Parts: sequence; structure tokens; C-alpha cells
Amino acid sequence: MAAAKAALDEVGRDPQQAWELAQGVLEVAGRQADAAATAHRAAALALRELGDLGKAETHAHAAVRCADRTSESALQAETRMTLAFVLLERGRTRAARHQADEATALATGVLAARVQAQRALILQRVGRLDAAIGGYAAALPVLRRHGDRLWEARLLNNRGLLRFERGNTVAAAADLRAARDLLVAQDLPMLAADAEWNLALVAARRGDIPEALASFDRAAAVYTRLATPGHDLLLDRGTVLLSAGLYDEARQVVEQAVANLTESGKDLDLGHARLALAQVNATSGRHADALRDARAAATLFSRQGRPGWARLAGLIALHAEDDAGAAPARVLAEALQTAADMQRSGWLVAEVDARLVASRAATMLGRLEVSQAQLALSARQWRRSSLESRIRGQYARALLNEAEGDFAAANAAVNRGMRLLSEHQSLLGATELRVHASAIGVELMAKGQQLAIDRGDARRVWQWADRWRARATRPRPVRPPRDPALTEALSQVRRVHAATQQAQLDGGVLPTVSARRAAERAVVVAARKAGAVGQPLGPGSGADPTPAELVGALGASRLIEFVEHDGELLAVTVNPGAAGFRLHRLGPVSDVADTVAQLHFLLRRLATQFGSQQAAARTRVTAMAVAAQLETQLLGPLGITPGAVDEIVIVPSAALHGVPWSVLPVLIGLPFLIAPSAAAWWHAARTVPRNDGHRVLVGGPGLVHADAEVQRLRTRPDDRVFRHPHSTVEEVLAAMDGAAMAHLAVHGQLRTDNPLFSALVLDDGPLTIYDIESLGTAPDLVVLSSCESGVSATRAGDELIGLVSALLAVGTRTVVASVIRTPDGPTATLMVAFHRLLADARSPAHALAQARLGADRSDPAMFAAAAGFSCFGA
Repeated sequence: MAAAKAALDEVGRDPQQAWELAQGVLEVAGRQADAAATAHRAAALALRELGDLGKAETHAHAAVRCADRTSESALQAETRMTLAFVLLERGRTRAARHQADEATALATGVLAARVQAQRALILQRVGRLDAAIGGYAAALPVLRRHGDRLWEARLLNNRGLLRFERGNTVAAAADLRAARDLLVAQDLPMLAADAEWNLALVAARRGDIPEALASFDRAAAVYTRLATPGHDLLLDRGTVLLSAGLYDEARQVVEQAVANLTESGKDLDLGHARLALAQVNATSGRHADALRDARAAATLFSRQGRPGWARLAGLIALHAEDDAGAAPARVLAEALQTAADMQRSGWLVAEVDARLVASRAATMLGRLEVSQAQLALSARQWRRSSLESRIRGQYARALLNEAEGDFAAANAAVNRGMRLLSEHQSLLGATELRVHASAIGVELMAKGQQLAIDRGDARRVWQWADRWRARATRPRPVRPPRDPALTEALSQVRRVHAATQQAQLDGGVLPTVSARRAAERAVVVAARKAGAVGQPLGPGSGADPTPAELVGALGASRLIEFVEHDGELLAVTVNPGAAGFRLHRLGPVSDVADTVAQLHFLLRRLATQFGSQQAAARTRVTAMAVAAQLETQLLGPLGITPGAVDEIVIVPSAALHGVPWSVLPVLIGLPFLIAPSAAAWWHAARTVPRNDGHRVLVGGPGLVHADAEVQRLRTRPDDRVFRHPHSTVEEVLAAMDGAAMAHLAVHGQLRTDNPLFSALVLDDGPLTIYDIESLGTAPDLVVLSSCESGVSATRAGDELIGLVSALLAVGTRTVVASVIRTPDGPTATLMVAFHRLLADARSPAHALAQARLGADRSDPAMFAAAAGFSCFGA
């Protein structure tokens, strides 16, 4: 009996060890029924933790049979509780309740409180939440009075999940933290890891992605150490990573879950894993992989008799097939079938998506009457209650108006759709809600832009391109808002959204329209009180500069906004005075991309000092010729000449974010800025630079010249200097709060999937952008003097992502960084010259222009250093 109890105690520490101990007891227990019953209980609970519910149920039934051969009512009650728990895990709630009722009749004292807590969990699982809360409330003081810390922890863990389901994330987190701490104190790492996992789900609901991922990591470390499968944890972690835009990590995590579940033969969970992998692949543009995984998921769900899930997998497969360029006839047939299925199930957003795919396919086949019929059916959704369906309805209305030749009506529909999209995206922080709206937003923007280009309306082209960029260049938040009311309101929106999706998939009862609207209204009210209302999208929204305001703010400067449309590169120039806005066609995007790639190759050879001095000299001459060619392609048609303007603001398109602008001959001595959008420049330009704060100078590990560079820059008594090996995250972060300038000669870890997870490598670890976001006041000027710190990537809608965009988003006014790899020594020389000139220059852009002009460009390495650095922001 002592050995059986030891096996039972071991379940929460090491399930595998508990299973082995229980087996040993059962081999020798013989006719000792109480020991056999306890060993079977331990085996059942250990197998449940190890993921084998079938064998767990077998042992739980055996435990009941053995206990019934004794006269111990407490043991009989305990074995029935174990059986109830396993049956509940297997989804057999009625049988679980029956066993719990029998246990209730047998239990007294503290055991009765345990049974009551177990019965409350069953009520919770079947949706009787008020009754479950009552059961927990009655059991908790009894457990505490008897000092039953284990069952108190179990109760708090389960009540925390109930409160999480109800949307009270603050109370849920408090229960779960208390449960975790109790379990850690009792040396029960497995059960503590379960509570930690639940804390990750609560953090994700609140919008705190870093905390959610940290909790997942802590739980996963325990599961790995104890060789316990964590398939569900992998799927939950993958979902959180996807909502944060961390596609590469999400794919790796979910692929691991698929592999584990395939090996273990758990088809029920495998369908969900395949579906999650299809969503990750579809979102990151891997259409063939998405199609494969979605079809596999649809097959599994159909075999399991789960039509809602099968329909969702089919919709993802349809989009993947369409995006992959499948035969239009096949796409049309599948889209029409999918639309009919979604209409029957009342899934309006999915129905409209399928009809839009059908319309595109029909147009490609020349079946215009079918295309217009599908658009007409979709356009009716603008009156429906769902915000997402109304957005799609307006897009369909715009396409239908365009097909009928009514371009004014088409433009009006696009504007209405963008206003609705702005309302949808104003649910800031609820990133998973924005994932679904982003694709239709890009299509709306592209349609409005196309209508403006067709009319040759330069102002409208600029407005469409810039208003979308102004919103898209803001990184997805990874921390909840500081206002508690707004955080809880957003949590409720997420909860209602999750409940709606779950009901649509499982055929359950949908949350009422009034519940969905009330949740969204609460966000708007809380956001207004917190001063965090999102800006509208689309021309004429009034949130960002009007054409006249932009021209007035530019003064003698000129703004160039590049636009890509249907493979063609265009530019809108905003000129001082009466010249105003002009639209220029620059030719195929591919031609410019080839020239940029060639220039990068040459500058990389110079930066790495590849080959002999003679070869480097020849490479420099070739690079100068290619730079002149690129200038002809990008700036030649725009009339940019030295002395014609005081300063240039450049807003690149996706293909141009890697352009080393400083190497273009006309820009060598001309101050210029790279801005993520004209609106971002305009807002920043209206703020007054802080020139009276202290400076922070940091040299990080792994850079030969970093310490010398920082030491040469130290010229003021209040400079705060951190040199290797003393550049620690906590101290550097504290020094940066309120600084006028931070110069960071450190390596960077660029996360182009989500810039807020990018980091600057210091001696004791990474200083992440979301750490910088926690500052009261970010530095006004940040200089990143090493690595390719200005490199960015783009997503749909010219969304700019990288260290630079993240710093600008958290309040830094100007960032100086390089878009190419630069040699350490010449870079340090250039930076010293830049800082010397900065004291007397009108702006960082003017100081950098003078430093470039004064650099010895006949030296190939210095040529590369001067070519790489640009000013970003304002």
C-alpha cells in the first residue's frame, strides 16, 4: 500500500515514473485490494498525463472494481472520482457525472470537498458555469481548513479556466498563479506546468504575446524534461505565434505538432494541427503547402463527421488553390460549391469570400454574367450585421459598379469599405481579428488605387497609397494597452470572436449580435477614454494630412512616394508651391529590382574587402556606374537636380526598401529622409526635437571597433557610456529613457516577421523593441552603426517591417541606419564625422549629407560605408 501511494504521489512530478511504479505494485499486489485499487488509480492518472486515455480508462475501471472489494468508502469514492476524471477527458460527460454522483454519496469530510470540486469541473465542462462556480465556492474553504494544498491548487486551476472562459482575465490569472505557486511548493512540476500553460492562454487573450510565449516556454521545458507529450501546447503556441505575425516560428511549432500526432495516431487532434499548418502556410504565401494541408485536414474532419471544421478547411484550400494559379474552371466549380455550403450553414463572411473567388475565376473564363451574378450576391452583404461581411460586401459592390461602368459609384463603395475596415482595425491589440481583415483591406486599397491611376489623378493615387501605409507600417502590438479597462474590453472582443468561430465550426449556439456589438462598443468607449482610438483609412478620412497641409509642411522640400501597380513602378511627386502633385510612370518594377540587386552585390564585395586593391577599385567604378543607372531609373524622370530642392523625403514601395539611396550621385550631398509614409513624416515633422537630453553611447559584444567608436564619441560630461563587457539590458534601457540620442554600436537580430521581436544584442542578452516600447520616452534620435540594421522587409500593402519601423513606431523621431553590410573601421570614422557635424547641422539628414560629402569615396571600403547609411523618419 505504501508503494501504491508513492506511485500516486509521483503522478504530478513524473508521470512516466508513476506509471512504472504502479506497474510494479500491480505485479505483486495479488489479493490486496486496497493497494491494487490505489495502484490502478495511479496508473490511470499517469497514463492520462502521458496521453493514453484508452488504457487510462481501463485502469480507472479496474480501480473501482478493486475498491468495491474493500469496505473502505473513502477509497471507493476516490476511485470513482478518478474514473469520472478520465471519462470527462474522453468526452463522456454523462458517465462522468454518474460516477461523481456516486462518489458524492460515499464521501465525507475533506474527501467530500474534493468530490464537490471534481463534480464542479464536470459541470464546467458541460457548460453549467454558474453551478460550477457555486461548487468551487463551497469546496474551497473546506480544503483550506484541512490544509489540502493539492486539491486547493487543482480547484484554483479549474476555476481560473472557468473565469477565463467568462472573459474575466484578471481573476483568471490570479487563480492560475496561485495554483501554480501551490503546486511548485509541493514539488509537483507536471501539474504546475499545466497551470503555467493555462496562464499562457490568459496572457494571449489579454494581448500580452511575450508573456504568453514565456509561459509556454516554461511549461514546455517541464513537458520535455518529463518526456510528456505536449501536442495541445504546441498548437496553442502556434496559434499565438500566428496572431503575432511570427510565421516562421509558427510553422516550425505546428509542423512539430503534426509530426508528433501523426506518429501517435491521434487523428482527432491531427485534423486541428493540419488546419493550423494550412493557415500558417496560407498567411505566409506558401500556397502549395497550404493546399496540401487544408485538403488533408478536410479529409480527416469529414471522416470524423465534423462538417463545420471540414468546411473551414475547404475554404482555406479554395483560397490556396486560387492563389497558386490553379485552372480557373476548377476554381470556379469549387468556389460555387463552397459558397453554397457556406450559405446553408449561415457562415456569411466565408460565403462572400467564396463568391469573390468565383467571380474572379468566371471573369478569367470570360463568363461575365456568372461573375456579375456572384458579385451581386456578395454585394448584398453590406446590410448584414457582421462588420467583416459588410467590408466584403462593399468590395463586391465596388467590383460590380466597375463592371457596370459606374466608376464614381465604385470609388464611393471602396471608400465605404475602407471606413468599415478602419472601424474593424480600431479594435487595436486584437491582432487575431485583424489577420482575417488584412487581405480584403489590401484588395480594397488596390482597387481604389487602380481607379485613381486609370483617371491619372495624382492626388488620389498618393492618398490611397499613403493612407494604407500610414496604418500598415505600425507594428502589431505585442503588449496589452496600459489602460486596464481597454485591456479587458479587448479581451472580451477576443472571447466573443473565439466563441462565435467555435459555434460556427461545431454547430453550437452563436453569441447574439447584440453581444458582439456590445463587446466592440466597449472597446471603442475604452479606447476613447485612453486616447487610443485608431485612425481611419482611405482618402478623405481626415486623420492625416490633406494634400494642402502636406504641401505646406514641405516648404522648399520635395516628397517622392513610390507606388507599385500591376508590375509597374510609379511615383507621385509632391512639389513646393503651385506645382503640387504629379504622377510619373517609371517602367517595370522588375527592371529596377535587377539593378538594386546588382548594386547590393557590388557594395557587399566592397564592404567585405573581397579581392585585391586593384579589383576593389574596379568594383567601385562599376558600382558608381550601376548607381548612376539606378538614379536614371528612379529619379531621372522626376527632375531631381542638385540645388533644386532643400531636402527630399522618400517614401519607398516594397521593391525599393533595400535601395542604398546614399550612393545615387544626385543624393550624395543632398539631405534626404526615408519615411514609412508621408503621414508618418508629417506627424513627426510637427513635433519639436529634444536637444537638451543626455546621450547614451553603447558598444556591444562581438564588434572589434565598437569600444573605440564609443570612446571617440564621448564628448559631453553627461554622456552615459556602456562598453563591453558592461553593456547590460537593464542599465542601457534605464539610460535610454528620456535620452535625446542613443548611439548603439551593437549587433542586431532582425525579426522581419514581427519587428517588435527584433533585438539589439548586449552583453547579458537581447534588448528587444518591446522592451524599448516600455520606456516612458524613447530616444529622439537612434543611431544603429553596425550590421544591416536598416534592412526591412515588406508584406501586403507595402507594410514596412524591421528595426527602423519598430523604433519609429515607439516614438523615436529619427533613425540613422544602414541597408547594407558596412566595414567596421570606415563606419566608425563616418560616425565620428556625423556626430561632429550634428552639433552644428540643421538636422541629422543635413549632418549625414555633409559626412557623406566629406568621406574619402576613392577608398573602396569608405565608399561602401558612406553608401549604406540613410536617415529614416523625420
